[in-house]
Amino acid sequence: MADFVNLGSEGDLQAQTEEVEALSSIYGDEWCVIDEASRVFCIQISNNTEKPKLTACLQIILPPDYPSTAPPIYQINAAWLRGSERAQLANSLEDIYVEHSGESILYLWVETIRDFIVERSYSFEAADQPGQVNMTAEEEEEDDEDVPDFSALTQHTQEELLFLDQDNDEEVPPIKHGDTVTDRRSTFQAHLAPLVTPRQVKMVLEKLYENKKIASATHNIYAYRIYCEDKHSFLQDCEDDGETAAGGRLLHLLQILDVRNVMVVVSRWYGGILLGPDRFKHINNCARNILVEEGYTASMVRHFMLFFYNHSSLYQIW
Repeated sequence: MADFVNLGSEGDLQAQTEEVEALSSIYGDEWCVIDEASRVFCIQISNNTEKPKLTACLQIILPPDYPSTAPPIYQINAAWLRGSERAQLANSLEDIYVEHSGESILYLWVETIRDFIVERSYSFEAADQPGQVNMTAEEEEEDDEDVPDFSALTQHTQEELLFLDQDNDEEVPPIKHGDTVTDRRSTFQAHLAPLVTPRQVKMVLEKLYENKKIASATHNIYAYRIYCEDKHSFLQDCEDDGETAAGGRLLHLLQILDVRNVMVVVSRWYGGILLGPDRFKHINNCARNILVEEGYTASMVRHFMLFFYNHSSLYQIW
């Protein structure tokens, strides 16, 4: 380990240590240390479903002068990844390194590979469907709009949907409201409520919409996770409310923070100026802040996620 430190700068070593600790906190068992002294790591990447059709193993060696002047050395092990697809993915990773030269990029690489797997999984699923009719490029683009932005959602069963409409004596959970954030005349505010049943999702939304200001928001994006003790699984879902992909990203935040039995709604009042990827940064930052304030996140995860979610460039690929 001493030889490694002498070869690289203290700044690079510190950056690597912080990045590895953060990735370990985010990805848990998916992240594996092969040889810490030689800075060799790997991570198993899939499309987040319970039974993923496609997986890939990203093996990484961190050179002493990463991230300041050198990229990570990597190898992707995936039997299904061949030819032009492998070259396409390699080019994407190279573009990220060039665009973020001197920065820690492993998280960006992992999520880019995950996005690639998700897209490829959709292609496999379409090919497996019987009676699939060949479509034009325009029809394929329109059909993609019906594909969920986030593939790991737990779908409601018919029984659960009926349960949502049943009348009972449940009270509306207490709702907390976070601080507002304003950027270029757009304002964001998060709202949080504890949940134990799916019906409470509807109750919380109805209660929020009683507030005229919240009801008038351009978008009310939400995501929730409820842990089912008997099944040892999560009931989870999200809603974009017109802000494309925002709900899936919000749910992703709840998942990597490993929160449960909670619903987060983020209201956005559009100010007339397009914010680009910054809108996702504000949505997730508002959500993360209220989760921290209400004690839903572990201290270690809070510490390291602060680094990632304040790094605005992440939101360009989510």
